[in-house]
Amino acid sequence: MVEDRPQTVRGAGAFDRFAERASDLTSDAGFFLACVALVLIWVPSYFVFGSLDTWQLVINTATTIVTFLLVALLQNSQRRNEVAMHEKLDALADGLADLMEGIAPENARLQADMRELREAVGIERLD
Repeated sequence: MVEDRPQTVRGAGAFDRFAERASDLTSDAGFFLACVALVLIWVPSYFVFGSLDTWQLVINTATTIVTFLLVALLQNSQRRNEVAMHEKLDALADGLADLMEGIAPENARLQADMRELREAVGIERLD
C-alpha cells in the first residue's frame, strides 16, 4: 500500500510524534462519528442541567477547547507537510538541473536556465 502522506520527519520530537498520531486519529471517520455522538448525547442533556445557559455553556466550552487544540495540531501537520513538499521539490529541481546539464552541456541558454533553477532553489553545484 502506498501512502500519500509524508513520513514522520527523522529526529522528530515528542510533540511531532504526538501530532502525527493525533492527526491520524482526527482524520478518521470514527472521530467524526464520535463528535456526532457527543452532540447527540448533549442535546437531551438539557433536562439534566435544567438551565439553558448552563446547557449551552457546556457544549460551547467543550467545542472551544477541542477546536483550540486541533488548530495547534493542524499547524504542526501543515508545517511538516510543507517541509516534506519542499524537500521533494528541491530534489526534483536538482535532478532537472542535472538532466539539463547532461543534455546539452555546451548550450549557453540551457546552462543559464540551469543556473537560474539552482539559484532559485538554493542548490549549490558540487563539482
